[in-house]
Amino acid sequence: MRELTAEIIEEFIRQKVEESRSDGVVIGLSGGIDSATTSKLCEEAIGAEKVLNLFLPSRSTPKGDLADARGFCEREGMELRVVDVEPSIKAFESMLPEARRAELRGNVAARCRMIVLFHHAKMMNRLVMGTSNKSELLVGYFTKFGDGGADFCPIGDLYKTEVRLLAKKLGIPKKIIEKVPSAGLWPGQTDEGELGISYDELDAVLAAMELNIPLEEVSKRGGVAMDKVTKVWEMHRATVHKRKTPLIPKLGVRTIGLDWRE
Repeated sequence: MRELTAEIIEEFIRQKVEESRSDGVVIGLSGGIDSATTSKLCEEAIGAEKVLNLFLPSRSTPKGDLADARGFCEREGMELRVVDVEPSIKAFESMLPEARRAELRGNVAARCRMIVLFHHAKMMNRLVMGTSNKSELLVGYFTKFGDGGADFCPIGDLYKTEVRLLAKKLGIPKKIIEKVPSAGLWPGQTDEGELGISYDELDAVLAAMELNIPLEEVSKRGGVAMDKVTKVWEMHRATVHKRKTPLIPKLGVRTIGLDWRE
């Protein structure tokens, strides 16, 4: 992690808010490290009064997360609003087939939260700041048009292990930093359990892949079992579409999402 990481991200946030002629930002604050770090960076960049944190619980939200989110916002002097998304999830369950399956219900929950975030952003002339980190983005560990839906992703170029380091530097509460990572999409769900690999191992593999190191060498250097290395590579390749705007067949001189540079 670079020495001036926080300063670079904060300047990025300031620029994007100014360029967009927005009055501030909206963040989905879960009580976890990624959203708390993002919120703190926004506070430092544009001021606490321009940061709205939304806590969006459902029936599977881990106990204690609201207290952690509330305590964090009170300490930082930022606004926190609580919007229960369970009624909207149940409404979708009543009309969508198999919507009670854990993984499908989780996707519905993530997309309901996205709707709430963008509603408040539109209502208040603000931007939605995403909270996904580089580790999640590179293996597609997010819901498309759910938690993957945001205007900008301030920590999207930081691996999870780097987010932990930055959180400590920013003074994020130890309880939040050390909390077991979970999206709270169904009871007992954890990130590492669902991924089948620890973030330390995942980041070791991804960092080596970023440098185009052969997979066999990745396993040797990182001390990660070859089957896990292969699994990470397969997750990365299978989720390319989640990291791009919808592809358009090329017909014109410059095509959006392909060679139209902006």
